[in-house]
Amino acid sequence: MKRPATPELRAEWLHRFATMLLSAMDVAWRVEGTFPERGVIVSNHLGYLDIMVFAAEHRCVFVSKAELAQVPLLGWMTTMAGTVYVARGSGGSAIRAKSGLEAAAEAGLPIVIFAEGTTSDGSEILPFRSGALAQVLEAGQSVTAAHVSYRLTEDNGPGVSVENDVAFWGDDAYLFRHMFGLLALRGIEVTVRFAEKPIEFVATFHDRKQAAVEAREAVAELRGARENVAG
Repeated sequence: MKRPATPELRAEWLHRFATMLLSAMDVAWRVEGTFPERGVIVSNHLGYLDIMVFAAEHRCVFVSKAELAQVPLLGWMTTMAGTVYVARGSGGSAIRAKSGLEAAAEAGLPIVIFAEGTTSDGSEILPFRSGALAQVLEAGQSVTAAHVSYRLTEDNGPGVSVENDVAFWGDDAYLFRHMFGLLALRGIEVTVRFAEKPIEFVATFHDRKQAAVEAREAVAELRGARENVAG
């Protein structure tokens, strides 16, 4: 299959693909707040299903570490979708990433960054990496916090949990084994919560580490609000 030619067509391709896949898996998702029409969304990251949920809800562009391009199936999907890849410690990659971010912005597409730089089981929000955030702040892009969470509404048997069977994390995680297990699960429900307004950063792009701290705090605040409602 040929890669779509423009950022808009790539985002449309992923939107259709993600909507079809979540429907086939009978995954239910809901959004609390408003998905920003433009600018950058910074979120926590629990696994590859996050990408499907964001893309199914709204046409958008993702930023990811360059290693993802080499992962079977996921690399094909993200490349087809126009993901902006960032290689750590590579000046040339930073320039290409900046170009990709500018193209997405010019196309009027929101940009999603999973700033932890990896996935987790959701028990905590990991420290945020600062590279991509610094680039969007330098470009004057607004940044809105988001938080994604999962729950299982049906009993899938003993030992099955969101942390180990829905979230995909850990250096020893085997992708295809996890995918087949995920396809067998029933009652997956996803909630994406958006902040009411963009983050008002105290830090500038010159202080990228502080900006990453502030972005993480904004996402953690959404998580806390979500837990208070659930409790």
